[in-house]
Amino acid sequence: MTVSNTPLNNVTAHKQYSEMADLPSTGSAEKVAKKVADAYPTRLAQAPKSLTQPRLDGVVKGRELPGPLTQAQLDEFERNGYLFIPNLISGEELEMLRQEMSALMNNDAYRHQEFSVTEPESHEIRSLFAVHKLSERLGALASDERVAGAARQIIGDDPYVHQSRINYKPGFAGKGFNWHSDFETWHAEDGMPNMHAVSASLILTDNHEFNGPLMLIPGSHMEFVPCLGETPEDNHKSSLKAQEIGVPSPEALTYLVNKYGIEAPKGKAGGLLLFDCNTLHASNANLSPDPRSNVFFVFNRPDNRCVEPFAAPKQRPAFLAHGPDDRWNPSV
Repeated sequence: MTVSNTPLNNVTAHKQYSEMADLPSTGSAEKVAKKVADAYPTRLAQAPKSLTQPRLDGVVKGRELPGPLTQAQLDEFERNGYLFIPNLISGEELEMLRQEMSALMNNDAYRHQEFSVTEPESHEIRSLFAVHKLSERLGALASDERVAGAARQIIGDDPYVHQSRINYKPGFAGKGFNWHSDFETWHAEDGMPNMHAVSASLILTDNHEFNGPLMLIPGSHMEFVPCLGETPEDNHKSSLKAQEIGVPSPEALTYLVNKYGIEAPKGKAGGLLLFDCNTLHASNANLSPDPRSNVFFVFNRPDNRCVEPFAAPKQRPAFLAHGPDDRWNPSV
């Protein structure tokens, strides 16, 4: 596997902040209070006056930083809230990643751990979390310049991994997932203050229209959708299988789809999908015989580290929300 010879923690980068909302805290009590103020209220008891609120944070914040993305690609990401890069990885490197995924997903020691999610009927592992900790190969991929360097250009600083996972949607049996904004969950349940995170999904199997590809609403990253309903205790135990809390209303979704439409990037294994933390996305069930799988990293900006949850009784477990200095290890 080809990875960058320069680890991210050895790279000196100049931060880029596009607007006042992106300025880091100086450490004073007043600044810290502003930093953790709830800019995106959600999990409300009553319907808000408006279906959406405007985004308060910039989208692309590191245009002048080193990385693999061109200015045209950054423009596309800023406009649509996502960017698909086909054929990023191929050949032996891709095959080794597939073998690594198979070994992890078929490890019986992981099947009943809290960091794995299984299909309700087949008990196959559907999602495996903290994979950059479980696998040296995937840990190296998380710091590869082709992936983390792109995240740096988007978020405006050297990133850390807030979350990582493998998603596997088996043929005929893989379930879909409701429309949602990842940021809404990370803000409400993990305590992520602002929209300074980006997701990177490397597809390990061909994605086509029949095996439940990811669907996105382009442009929806510019509007935050407040959701209704109080967060239950330990909501992650059910939401990782079927999300019911923290999903937009049908009225909000209808408004956004009518305004922006729906797109589903598809392509051969080895492509990389980058999407903004607030871009609404969903997927249908896999009704084809072809499995769909990807390895997924969430990159956050260090000054955007999580604080107390904004709309949950307590933070989710560490395997779902790592910090910049995280030392989580699996207890298997």
